Amino acid sequence: MNAEIMGALEQLEREKGIPKDYMLEKISAALLAAYKKDHTGYTENVMVSVVDGELKMFVQKEAVEELMFPDTEISLDNARKLVPDAVEGDIINVEVDARQFGRIAAKTAKDVIIQGIREAEHTVIFDKFTSKSHEMITGTVLRIEPDSGDMLIRIATGAAGTGNGTDKTNALLAAGEQVRGESYTEGDSIRVYVVDVRRSSHGPQVIVSRTHPGLVKRLFEREVPEIADGTVEVKSIAREAGNRTKLAVWSSDPDVDAVGTCVGPRGGRVGAVVDELGGEKMDIIQYSEDPAEFVAAALSPADVVEVLVQPGTKNCRVVVPDDQLSLAIGKEGQNARLAARLTGYKIDIKAESDADALNFGKEEPLPEEPEDVIPEETPETEAEITE
Repeated sequence: MNAEIMGALEQLEREKGIPKDYMLEKISAALLAAYKKDHTGYTENVMVSVVDGELKMFVQKEAVEELMFPDTEISLDNARKLVPDAVEGDIINVEVDARQFGRIAAKTAKDVIIQGIREAEHTVIFDKFTSKSHEMITGTVLRIEPDSGDMLIRIATGAAGTGNGTDKTNALLAAGEQVRGESYTEGDSIRVYVVDVRRSSHGPQVIVSRTHPGLVKRLFEREVPEIADGTVEVKSIAREAGNRTKLAVWSSDPDVDAVGTCVGPRGGRVGAVVDELGGEKMDIIQYSEDPAEFVAAALSPADVVEVLVQPGTKNCRVVVPDDQLSLAIGKEGQNARLAARLTGYKIDIKAESDADALNFGKEEPLPEEPEDVIPEETPETEAEITE
């Protein structure tokens, strides 16, 4: 029996990653619980240990000439049967035969062991999937809830972007995290972005998304080696899933064209990302430390005449040619909205003719203070008033 237990524990460690020592602790706890079920009186002197590769239970008792407390004492004659040179006062380990446990005690031990295995499995899986947080992973659609539209995705640990791995669990793709217009059926393969991994009473709960901007970044990392190795950096992403995404990129190498690298030869790299996202439009722009240049690029594909940033704020006004106004704003304001998210600036877009009429950016620059603030009088002004 001991050999079978040890073999099973080694197999658990090998196949599921559950440490052997962890399970030995759980089995020890189960045996102690079973012993206490079958025995009344003092039971705190019971211990379980591994001796010569075998799991054994002992009751520790003191050797005495006259036995008065059987739960904690053993007669010196009986002690010497176990330890020939025992003397009065020695602590003797008296082995307990676990086969003598009753049915209830045995069930208690079994339940503790099963619970220990379950908890260990959950911990191992949680730790492995936590390392996949904020990564892209491929899964299989298990079930689609008819009422809510939520999907249950079967995912496994493995290399980023793959579903290969020995540890598997279910992930939740909520209806709100799905791209409108995309359709899946049970058994379909699907790429998702791991948003969060949480503990729950039923095991690790993995939350995934198809709408998160992080999915776009991971897809570009897969298609563009220069992003994966850090030569090209994705500075920011603004996305309205299923419609349009704006991606700001920058290269640490002056000889590398960040935008061209992401687009790829004949648009192959960006095309692969667009295909994965079901035709979602993709604007790749050059990041700049200059807010005016960055905002102007972010409003692509519209041309920009001038960008005026209000000092000390995240506000700016943009002048575009009259015929570019609708393009700069975009359908239902989408282009301007995404540009604002991408840059972090509040953008006020004006047509060139309107800007001229308002003397925008020329005779009347944007005020740095509210107009109703009265300037502090100088000594010269006070002297003039006195005169």
